[in-house]
Amino acid sequence: MIALEIDVDHVHLFVGCPPKIAPYQIVHRIKGASSRILRQEFPELLKLPSLWTRSYFVSTAGNVSRETIQKYIADHAKK
Repeated sequence: MIALEIDVDHVHLFVGCPPKIAPYQIVHRIKGASSRILRQEFPELLKLPSLWTRSYFVSTAGNVSRETIQKYIADHAKK
């Protein structure tokens, strides 16, 4: 994980990963692991059928620098 910002109803993540791993696999792993951790720490969450929706947005960095993306995420959190 390179950058992270949490909003009221969504999360911005900037991650680096090998090109052989599909974006949906990365999202699935992050949501699964974070759900397990949160449910262990807050047992009242066990009552909920799911902590995360199935939806997500993924985009590649392409020709944009790492610094530009990190700045976007940091600036977006301030709004």
